[in-house]
Amino acid sequence: MSHATLYSFRRCPYAMRARMALRYSGIALDIVEVSLKAKPPEMLALSSKGTVPVLHADGQVIDESLEIMRWALDQHDPQDWGLANDPEKRALTATLVEENDQVFKLHLNRYKYPERHPEHSAAHYRSEGEVFLCKLEGLLETRKFLASGHLSLADVALMPFVRQFAHVDRQWFAQAPYPRLQEWLQGLLDSELFVAIMAK
Repeated sequence: MSHATLYSFRRCPYAMRARMALRYSGIALDIVEVSLKAKPPEMLALSSKGTVPVLHADGQVIDESLEIMRWALDQHDPQDWGLANDPEKRALTATLVEENDQVFKLHLNRYKYPERHPEHSAAHYRSEGEVFLCKLEGLLETRKFLASGHLSLADVALMPFVRQFAHVDRQWFAQAPYPRLQEWLQGLLDSELFVAIMAK
């Protein structure tokens, strides 16, 4: 198994999902915790984007969290997170990840920092984000996980963002009409995998 270095920031949702996939795949890893105020020059030399996560493995540099996840699964995917033999579920995963990263993340940022976006209230931004939550709740009506009957890339790629959304106002989320999503999120937060990648 290859050895790799990951430049990460513990609370960044993109870094979280990368760390979960790398740990699941059993990649031997040095994790460099990056201070966002003083980014290490060696990280900037690898990726001029200056954002985490950045993976340096086998002489290659990957600086997109989703690509890091896919690379990890290419190395070792014992529980079929990649849904190898199911093109339909892989297509659903791609759709969900795109909506999460391109649309939901935008509403999440505005809901989390409404003072930076004074055009609307936090409640307005929250209701925009809820469109995605409703969609996820609907998927969980028929199965335990988002794209399949078992944990897959879709769950792990989205969970850190749903977690962030839920934590903006925990009281609100606890009583919101998303019982299956709440259970799904709690299950992942309590998982050995998530607990391990969040250990300080």
